[in-house]
Amino acid sequence: MPLLEARRLHKRFGQQIVLDDISFAIETGELAGIIGPNGAGKTTFFNVLTGRYRPERGQVFFDGHDITGASPARIARAGISRSFQLMNLFDSCSALDNVIVAMRPLVNKAFRMTGQVRRDSALQARAAMLLADVGLAGKEHAPAKGLAYGDRRCLEIAVALAPEPRLLFLDEPTAGMGAQGAQRLTALIERLRQRTTIVVIEHDMPFLFRIADRISVIQWGQVIAQGTPAELRADPWVARSNLGAVA
Repeated sequence: MPLLEARRLHKRFGQQIVLDDISFAIETGELAGIIGPNGAGKTTFFNVLTGRYRPERGQVFFDGHDITGASPARIARAGISRSFQLMNLFDSCSALDNVIVAMRPLVNKAFRMTGQVRRDSALQARAAMLLADVGLAGKEHAPAKGLAYGDRRCLEIAVALAPEPRLLFLDEPTAGMGAQGAQRLTALIERLRQRTTIVVIEHDMPFLFRIADRISVIQWGQVIAQGTPAELRADPWVARSNLGAVA
């Protein structure tokens, strides 16, 4: 049974159909990639899977349970976490505090005061460990707004990891990064995949072809090609498209 399965999702905004009967599945331990041009429906697809949008029809199952249309909070409690294309950090707070407020004591028990959590030495140690894991050791008390762009991207991933998800969605993690930043992110994701199932939306095709076990190509709100990087390199449609040049 797949860890997550989407069946024939359909989503429209007014008269515009953004997702048209999309199906998708990912197994535990897999790293799946999603690519496609701007406006293809990739981020909308993420938003439906993580509860920000409700589909007009279709179903989403996580670990065998129907989570279609569930709230983002309920989906997070179930074990799904995500980053965003546009970073979503508390800029005036430290890197450590950004991670702490995303940890399970606050996700599961919203009534617990943030100050109580911050005084919990075990949670502070766990947050510091997560920051070290993404390459931010020594920057625990730096304000998020003062971090370099690549460090902010890594901080957002640490925040997404804070609630200990079983499934992690990363939306355009290399956006705005140079070659060195993308290389650093590749090493980070390779470490994370040892303990977490991951789905990555990405515009950087060489990056995605290096790290993904399977890739789905979305265009016109549909999955038009799917397979391993090797299978997509051999796909006639991919060979005729701009993907062929990078694949």
